[in-house]
Amino acid sequence: MRTALRSLAATAAALLAVTALSPAAQARPEPKAPEEFVALRSVDPTIIQEMRYTTAHTFLGERVDGYRQPVCILTRPAARALHLAQKRLSRHGYSLKVYDCYRPQRAVDHFVRWAKDLDDQSMKGEFYPRVDKGRLFEDGYIAEKSGHSRGSTVDLTLVRLPAPPTRPYRPGERLAPCFAPKGERFPDNSVDMGTGYDCFDTLSHTDDARIQGLQRVNRQFLKRTLTEVGFVNLPEEWWHFTFKPEPFPDTYFDFPVHRRPVAGH
Repeated sequence: MRTALRSLAATAAALLAVTALSPAAQARPEPKAPEEFVALRSVDPTIIQEMRYTTAHTFLGERVDGYRQPVCILTRPAARALHLAQKRLSRHGYSLKVYDCYRPQRAVDHFVRWAKDLDDQSMKGEFYPRVDKGRLFEDGYIAEKSGHSRGSTVDLTLVRLPAPPTRPYRPGERLAPCFAPKGERFPDNSVDMGTGYDCFDTLSHTDDARIQGLQRVNRQFLKRTLTEVGFVNLPEEWWHFTFKPEPFPDTYFDFPVHRRPVAGH
């Protein structure tokens, strides 16, 4: 009997040990960034970074999954091309400002979940005032895959130097439409592009005929500067550019936005 009890106790202890270790044993390591990925700041520390998806000032109204630090990560060729564009712009008194760079697949999945939740429209007043949320997939504003996840796509704008500060977004503050006049929409230290960043509206189309005057000049200046260093603009979004040829044209990565995956690259 004593031997049987000792055997049962040993079995129970072993089971407890396995149970205690199982979460660590089952935890999957984070995906690593290939050597071709770098932090933009290591290539050009002068480019302004306002990584929106690490904040609550997004069309979701919250930080996006996978954005753990406000760091712009790109493939090395894309980062070097931005450095070249920055050198040219600085001679004219401008700087680039990036809003988003590499985007992990888990962030895209977060966008998709949000788009399917038609009850959550807390940020509609700023980011999609004239768009029915039920049409975001059909109209092309949300998709299950993003070129950002391949590492050579960047969302950015121009800032006149010296760059004035931009105040932080205060969750719950009154929202103004992203296409309102610059003095009425959320303050941004960028030049006037006619709409704010991530504005789900046809006015965001780069060559929309309704955008005229200085706003059109600013868009064309940004587009021309980036085209000259190898980027291609997405016609539906004045801020969206992809470096060509892409080092990873068919791969969608999911390592988190954090300094650690590109440390030492």
